[in-house]
Amino acid sequence: MQNITLDRERYSSGAPWESMVGYSRAVRTGPFIAVTGCAAVGPEGELVGEGDAYAQAVRCIEIIAEVLEKAGAGLPDVVRTRIFVTDIDRWEEVGRAHREAFGAIMPATTMVEVSRLIDPHMLVEIEADAVVTED
Repeated sequence: MQNITLDRERYSSGAPWESMVGYSRAVRTGPFIAVTGCAAVGPEGELVGEGDAYAQAVRCIEIIAEVLEKAGAGLPDVVRTRIFVTDIDRWEEVGRAHREAFGAIMPATTMVEVSRLIDPHMLVEIEADAVVTED
């Protein structure tokens, strides 16, 4: 049996929690890219869309798209998303943002309610997995 070693590339968004907790925004190993949970944080570390689940979901997906681009991929390469919401009754707002970004792609997805996120004003967090083929 032959062992295959794949390089591991790490990507950071500069979020303060990355170094505090010890994780990367995304990790690419071969054609596989795992994007960690993204919350609605703006470039200066501010919360985007306070009280607005749709706006927060849109921002989460923007962050996913940004890190995928750094890793040589894009939203069309996403095969799975996981959506964490603090109020499942607002699933349609979050679902609308997801559909706008992924409606043509149709990745496997899961949406679950959680008791809270790292900031009590955050309503949604989204993570994604992507697969790309080497050129």
